[in-house]
Amino acid sequence: MLNKIHPLSDVKSERIGKDTYVWQFTVILQNAIIGENCNINCNCFIENDVIIGNNVTIKSGVQIWDGVRLEDNVFIGPNVTFTNDFVPRSKVYPKEFKKTVIKAGCSIGANSTVIAGLEVGEKSFIGAGSVVTKNILPYTVWYGNPAEHKGYITDDLCLLDLDLKDKKTGEEYYLKGYKPIKK
Repeated sequence: MLNKIHPLSDVKSERIGKDTYVWQFTVILQNAIIGENCNINCNCFIENDVIIGNNVTIKSGVQIWDGVRLEDNVFIGPNVTFTNDFVPRSKVYPKEFKKTVIKAGCSIGANSTVIAGLEVGEKSFIGAGSVVTKNILPYTVWYGNPAEHKGYITDDLCLLDLDLKDKKTGEEYYLKGYKPIKK
């Protein structure tokens, strides 16, 4: 299957991978790069200096500004807000926008805000409504305003508390690097 670009979207980029869907009222500027098998919901805006990996889901109402990088298998919930300028002013632009990297396998919950220039670590999980103000380590769970470290998440989506115990079963895990492994 080729791309499905809704006729009511405005897509200027020709660098969109196969099997990617772009829904109505979405705008994608000319220099954006978007991978394969992505789903970009309605009412999104993707600026020029943006790179989106493969198998990425972007829900409705998300704006992705210059400098944002989404690696493979990332989920961006509805109305997530990214920033790229610490001191925004009308008609005053920085020499370079801050780079924000959302690493492979991350999920960012609805209505969260990610401040410019951060790295959100691999497979991490940001709860809905969070304000991310600092770098996030891999396999960690964060939520709140400002977002605070509340636990860990495994490859099979098991939520662990800060003591590395399964919140449902009480089973214990340990960290190998940053990756939680069952004991």
